[in-house]
Amino acid sequence: MADRRVTVTQVRSYIGTKPKHRATLRALGLRGIGQSNTLPDRPEIRGMIARVPHLVRVTVPEGDRSTEAPETAAAGDTDESS
Repeated sequence: MADRRVTVTQVRSYIGTKPKHRATLRALGLRGIGQSNTLPDRPEIRGMIARVPHLVRVTVPEGDRSTEAPETAAAGDTDESS
């Protein structure tokens, strides 16, 4: 997992967001819309991404997809038979 990487791209402006969200974007190395940064896939980075999912887009490079953990199901994708 140490060599896995994620690319984080800022897709929305931080104007009007909380100061903690702005600080999280700065900590991820993002300064403006459209800017990307490739970071190691570690729990600390994933935690920062989880704080600002509405402002960023996360992609995993092609070489790292083979070892990627399965994505969690969306809220509407439950398998309830009752």
